[in-house]
Amino acid sequence: MRLALFQPAIPQNVGACIRLSACFGMELHVIEPAGFRFDDRAMKRAALDYGPLGHMTRHADWETFQHDRAPGRLVLFTTKGATPLQDFAFEADDVLLFGSEPTGAPDYVHAAADERVVIPLKAGARSLNLSVSAGIALFEALRKTGGLP
Repeated sequence: MRLALFQPAIPQNVGACIRLSACFGMELHVIEPAGFRFDDRAMKRAALDYGPLGHMTRHADWETFQHDRAPGRLVLFTTKGATPLQDFAFEADDVLLFGSEPTGAPDYVHAAADERVVIPLKAGARSLNLSVSAGIALFEALRKTGGLP
């Protein structure tokens, strides 16, 4: 199981995902360009001392990520998803992909995804924070595949 963030814009979300990847022993892939510099104080503060423990790889762009990524399905989490999270059958080598905070994932990312998943929300709720969504999705994926620590 791996996490991937497509062009993240908020440093605190990346910092929180660094902590997620460290605490669950998962790779984290950041697909640039990001909306901030990686030496941003806010990201470092959010990651705290988990940064050195996280397995983060930065990719210059979408094409580089696609070229370099290991085998496994690309599972895009989107508010336009087709399969509710609770009904989705995860596989241990899935890449859980999350779009940019302000814009989501563009059409070419949707087209490249093997699967699309939505985290169900109550009617009228727009969306969850990126790192909250990543935490919910990762926990459920690990639970369903027997990969929890």
